[in-house]
Amino acid sequence: MRCPRCGADNDKVVDSRGSKEEPVVRRRRECQDCGGRFTTIESIVPDELTVIKRTGGREEFNPVKLRTGLNHACYRRLTQDQVEEVVRKVTNSLLRDFEKEVSSAEIGRRVMALLRELDQVAYVRFASVYRQFEDVDAFIDEIKSLK
Repeated sequence: MRCPRCGADNDKVVDSRGSKEEPVVRRRRECQDCGGRFTTIESIVPDELTVIKRTGGREEFNPVKLRTGLNHACYRRLTQDQVEEVVRKVTNSLLRDFEKEVSSAEIGRRVMALLRELDQVAYVRFASVYRQFEDVDAFIDEIKSLK
């Protein structure tokens, strides 16, 4: 793992915890170079789940990519734990409901449903990218739908 502070890949695991609910392991790590601490979450992701993109292209489902997108959209709105929870819930629901393929639109719908309940500003930020609003009126309509 690379330290989010200094970028070094010299760390040690300080604490490790399994989850009773999900097949994940949460590890607390300490960077040996700068002393910074950070958390990683390890999980099993079957490689047979393929995402069908809007363009028709296909790629392997990657929770890291989902996490990165959420971090950008929810910057300073959600804690890292909340982002991880959304990623975990979406990933588990996809693995439960789909065998081989899932559309990127379905992934977006599931993320938006969770964000709508969690934080409305994060929801609107994510929706603005996911729905690719054509104009301000579409954006305003989405905001009005929250009320």
